[in-house]
Amino acid sequence: MGATLHDVARAAGVSIKTVSNVVHDYPHVRRETRDRVLAAIRELDYRPNVSARGLRSGKTGVIGLAVPSLRENYFAELADAVIRAAERRGLSVLIEQTNGDRTKELQSLSGGRLHLTDGLLFSPVSLGQGDADALDVRIPLVLLGERIFGGPTDHVTMHNTSSARAAVEHLLGLGRTRIALIGAPSAGDADASSGTLRLDGYRQALAAAGIPEVPELIRVAEPWNRETGARAVRRMLEEGVSFDAVFALNDTLGLGVLRALGEAGIRVPDDVAVIGFDDIDESRFSVPSMSSVDPGRDEIAEYAVELLVERIAEKGERRQPRQVKPDFRIVARESTGAVETPGAVEAPGAVEARAADQAARSGSSVVNT
Repeated sequence: MGATLHDVARAAGVSIKTVSNVVHDYPHVRRETRDRVLAAIRELDYRPNVSARGLRSGKTGVIGLAVPSLRENYFAELADAVIRAAERRGLSVLIEQTNGDRTKELQSLSGGRLHLTDGLLFSPVSLGQGDADALDVRIPLVLLGERIFGGPTDHVTMHNTSSARAAVEHLLGLGRTRIALIGAPSAGDADASSGTLRLDGYRQALAAAGIPEVPELIRVAEPWNRETGARAVRRMLEEGVSFDAVFALNDTLGLGVLRALGEAGIRVPDDVAVIGFDDIDESRFSVPSMSSVDPGRDEIAEYAVELLVERIAEKGERRQPRQVKPDFRIVARESTGAVETPGAVEAPGAVEARAADQAARSGSSVVNT
């Protein structure tokens, strides 16, 4: 068996209560006493019994995170940000991958793992607006993403429409007028989604600039990955569709776009400028480096964990659900002609874009990196 509190107390020559105070990082412990207890913990390799602690306190010190797929860069980086935000609050994170499966998403809300956690951060892709009632669950829950709005729980989302509009306005500001959109949702998807909201922003930017929408420039690409992004561009080239810019609805699509353009000998950004969405780490290291929308991923994680911690502390008390949208910014890199320059300037049309997005929080800037 592993070391116990009694073992640590004996080794350090203190009471069990003092060891517990050190383990829980209570401030009113003398420095020399704390150091002696910590030395005993290290020597004995003491590990707190989370299950026993949960039985006593009613809390596990663990929160859940349910995401579609950790193979997708955005969700992997979001998970990393959630873990860091949770650790700052002394919490651990149990991650569940739903693979975007409706049944698995529903199980995340009612399954057996819930007793292992104090609350859940939930990012669905298969559930839609008609499933809002499924979010009315017995545990603290914070919703992430764009599939359900106006539900019974706190919701942390992003400025999909206005940030997409700002991305297209960035391309328009470069003099590009035939802007392809890669990643449009299928015609049958009537529910709100990242795709539908970003497509709205694309259309708003063109309309505001007086540029007619060209249906052949709007391309469905599902799922959002490198292969489908590359395939959509290759098809446009095979069909002889002319374009001078591409707005990819996420960065992994954009990486596929860059690959297809490079294979065809098309220069980026000289012939075609490219911007993605999500500002994943890989976008900084593509060749050329890819401009992107930074939707405030770290802030999304921070707000989501903070809201969940507040709900856990309320112990079931009912309050009005809250919606939070962190600020966004346009990060300009080589794929839209940016060079390494210090400072930031406001994106063209960002003020109008913010006004168009009905949100509690807003913001946009262009940063050259």
